Amino acid sequence: MPDHATDPATEVFLAHRNLLFTVAYEMLGSAADAEDVLQETWLRWVGADRSEVRDQRAYLVRITTRQALNRLRTLKRRKEAYVGSWLPEPLLTAPDVAEDVELAESVSMAMMLVLETLSPTERAVFVLREVFEVGYDEIAAAVDKTPAAVRQIAHRARRHVEARRPRRAVPASVTRAALDSFRRALETGDPQALLDILAPDVVLIGDGGGIKRSAPRPVTGADKVARFLLAGLGRNQLPVAVATTVFNAGPALLVHLDGEIDGVMAFRVENARITGLYYVRNPEKLTRITSETPLALR
Repeated sequence: MPDHATDPATEVFLAHRNLLFTVAYEMLGSAADAEDVLQETWLRWVGADRSEVRDQRAYLVRITTRQALNRLRTLKRRKEAYVGSWLPEPLLTAPDVAEDVELAESVSMAMMLVLETLSPTERAVFVLREVFEVGYDEIAAAVDKTPAAVRQIAHRARRHVEARRPRRAVPASVTRAALDSFRRALETGDPQALLDILAPDVVLIGDGGGIKRSAPRPVTGADKVARFLLAGLGRNQLPVAVATTVFNAGPALLVHLDGEIDGVMAFRVENARITGLYYVRNPEKLTRITSETPLALR
């Protein structure tokens, strides 16, 4: 895929690239797989008879969706063989992405995990309809269903997501305040301070991918989560440094142990306390944490 616009086909593709990447990433939860989907989309785009294409954006979204659906089947097999819990690949995102409430919610770690509970077709329909406002006829062409079937799938997926998504949007300032308290408690190793900021029913999901040590299954409850975090980070008696940053369009923490990147922590905050903690330590998923990934809804 070329880096510079040298012909009309390239110019069109690059004009929609951020949108196409966002579609693929929200369907797959993997930036690496999303990039592969874009490569496949590009090859089909340059090989198409573009004189027959009436809506270039819709055509490109349709190709991307079909390729992402194909990729989801491979990804499903990979996840079934994955060691421990699987979390989406975190993306370092620009501040303007966080300011777009709709986009920020759609790529948040909490929402990406909700999308994981949908079937591939439900996920594609939900993402295209609810996030990108694609028409039912266009979605039908992308997923090889009738518009009537797509409406039913969209209704079912919407109901499923609504039952599992956070009840209300939390201001970024509230999340940042909770993360600041959590960060200080983690750096000082203060168990009571951790308990004060964790909700009683908090759930921690860790993803080490079998490469780094992590919780083999979700850890539930403030006491267990606090003990797990303090024991894990203090196991080798290494200096802990935690920096606040923005991943997946929300406040998050970048953790260093002895000067080396250990992982990314994303959070779900409700009523000013942490209810969900998602710790990605798998180094294969930490390739997008030093340079911003541009995302777009349009």
